Amino acid sequence: MNKSVRMRSGAALAGVALLVSGLAACGADGPATGKGGGSGTKTEAAGPPKPEEAVKAAYLKTVAAKSAKVELTTTDPAGKISGQSGAKGWYPYSHDMLLKRDGADKRSVMIGEVIWTKLDKPLKGKSWMKMDLAADGKKTARRGEDPAEYLAMLLGQDTVRYVGAEQADGIETQHYKAILTGPELLKADEATKVMEEKNRQYLHEAVKEIKELRVDVWIGKDGYPVRYESTETGPENGPLQTKATFSAFGTAPAVTEPPAGDTVDFDEVMGR
Repeated sequence: MNKSVRMRSGAALAGVALLVSGLAACGADGPATGKGGGSGTKTEAAGPPKPEEAVKAAYLKTVAAKSAKVELTTTDPAGKISGQSGAKGWYPYSHDMLLKRDGADKRSVMIGEVIWTKLDKPLKGKSWMKMDLAADGKKTARRGEDPAEYLAMLLGQDTVRYVGAEQADGIETQHYKAILTGPELLKADEATKVMEEKNRQYLHEAVKEIKELRVDVWIGKDGYPVRYESTETGPENGPLQTKATFSAFGTAPAVTEPPAGDTVDFDEVMGR
């Protein structure tokens, strides 16, 4: 898995692991195929928009929605599978997800750079552990793995190609795909400037270690992405595969932080 730039949800998983280890110390598949992951069947469609126009329109509509429900799985180079299920928001980033890894489920709430993890057992009478990932004053670029981010990586990419009209997860969609190199992901042009500058620069920092990204995306008639699949490689690691489905754009429940009275701070527990 790429080093420091993997993902905000990766930061969430890392945060969970750090909390668990800290408390213990205290005594407490190949490239995207364009086949829809086996779920896509061809349907009739006429006059699809140009790929760059379709991606840009879907990005702008997704940005405006601000949130969605997400089901996501990743397979790392060693074949280990992890999953996420719940709600994500973007610009600013947030999530309320059930993280699934190594046979265990952990509820994670994240708003900006602050993450709360639901504890298996109460600690000091509290049910949640809080960690500020930017407590040292340094904000690290991380991937959000949300639909707006996925589409943003395709903005201005002239290698995006139209595959055809397909059924994806029972929804009529237009299927697009691309193979992008690291330099292409960092390209800044007029299309990427539809992003707010701070978000564009943040994303560019977060993808710097990607060597190649193979992407398939399915966009529904309503203009929102329905499904996303990718295979990415970094400079030192094998392929990382991602599959995600999206729903409830603009209607997913707002992410709210756990009650302060039911929260213990990680740094305080660790005596920092």
